Amino acid sequence: MFWRRKTPARADWMVVGLGNPGERYVHTPHNLGFRAVDRVARDAGIRISALQERALVGRGGIGGRDALLAKPLSYMNGSGEPVKRLLRRYSMQPGELLVVYDELDLPWGRLRLRRSGSAGGHNGMQSIVDSLGTCEFARLRIGVHPGRAVRDRARYVLRRLGEDEIGQVEGIVGRAAETVRHALAEGIEKAMARANRRVPE
Repeated sequence: MFWRRKTPARADWMVVGLGNPGERYVHTPHNLGFRAVDRVARDAGIRISALQERALVGRGGIGGRDALLAKPLSYMNGSGEPVKRLLRRYSMQPGELLVVYDELDLPWGRLRLRRSGSAGGHNGMQSIVDSLGTCEFARLRIGVHPGRAVRDRARYVLRRLGEDEIGQVEGIVGRAAETVRHALAEGIEKAMARANRRVPE
């Protein structure tokens, strides 16, 4: 007898943090998406530990909504396929997706929440757009620009954070996690009005 895999119940939202797996990338600007989703999970008491579709996944209540949290393990440039497969696995649509990632075109620590938009040169986001065939999904960008000219963008986002920056990261990802909670609880538009005008200390 062959048993068909039971389709898991769909969630209200899927929140995906972008980054690179492995200890060497933990303290880099490119992993702030991972760090923010880890903070969301910690605050909500969710364990991101199940391995599904080449991603670590956890599920629980956030802002009164049933949410899936995911961290693709495919490395940044291949983020799209795990995200596509997770959406399919849970019978969800791109409009129920919120992606959290670093943004070199925003000042350090600044947040920008949007309902949709282009990839803006971010390889992880471009991979998701290509895999889903649409830009119509929400995204929360975390600014990592240092306030000076950056000649080699790839090298900059993959470098180890300085000691002063490491000290600031907890506050930055805390505000990002707060924004995710507001987005799920109140809706993207209200969360945008709150997050996008807030200037980091």
